[in-house]
Amino acid sequence: MNRALSLTLAVAVLIALGFVVSCVYTVSQTQQVALVEFGAPVGIVTEPGLHLKSPLQRAYFFDRRLLDLDDQHEEILTLDRRRVLVDVYARWRIVNPLLFQAQPDFNIAVDNLKSLLSSNIREVLGAQTFASLLSERRSALMRKIRDRMNADARQFGVEIVDVRIRRAGLPAEDADAVYQRMKKDLELLAAKYRAEGDEVAQGKRARADRQVTIIKAEAIAQAAILKGEGDAEKTKITAPIFSQDPNFYAFWRSMQAYQDTLGSANTTIILSPKSDFLKYLSDGPGAAAKHK
Repeated sequence: MNRALSLTLAVAVLIALGFVVSCVYTVSQTQQVALVEFGAPVGIVTEPGLHLKSPLQRAYFFDRRLLDLDDQHEEILTLDRRRVLVDVYARWRIVNPLLFQAQPDFNIAVDNLKSLLSSNIREVLGAQTFASLLSERRSALMRKIRDRMNADARQFGVEIVDVRIRRAGLPAEDADAVYQRMKKDLELLAAKYRAEGDEVAQGKRARADRQVTIIKAEAIAQAAILKGEGDAEKTKITAPIFSQDPNFYAFWRSMQAYQDTLGSANTTIILSPKSDFLKYLSDGPGAAAKHK
């Protein structure tokens, strides 16, 4: 009797323990949980720690960190009819574990994402030229692929965070011919830009030269005005003074003329000895009075 009671108690404890274990689960900081009851979604748990659930509910654990979608090796035909080999990878995460757990398993979900990536690569990059894939437009094209994938991936509870091209190139047999053609096209484009630059530079130089001429002319005119005003003011100041002694004034003006005319050692002047210009050299300071 005691043995049967002990066995019954042990079974009851095990059942109770199993019940408790089935009602308790732990969520780590890198996990999120989808609760499902009889195949129907019940809720999502993202808070880390110890949680309780009904024994009828089943907890599906998923990673909440960024996940890598392995490189996709694709051969596409660009708008300019070039065969291009591209290696593309993506980063993604699960944002709705209830939708994600509805898929048969994780590998099938990843395969669905790879199919979405492959189809969008072909559609987006196939509408571009080969030169566009190598230009600064590449980032915009990657964002376009990401956005198109997100429009389809929402049904799986997934968000595509980033899409990147790891490598883009031509098959070996096409690379050399295309590079030579691109080099020639770029040389023609460079020559065009240089010609346009020279034309713009010439126009700017012409405008600058015209502006310099205008400024110089205005400056010369202003200088002439100022000089005239200065001479007038000088005459106004000196006239009363020189009128007190006209002979000295005539002598002083002649000395100024001698300095201006004969100041250079290489100056040669041929004049008559009786010329008025030489009167002070021949007659001395009193010449003015003699010639009155």
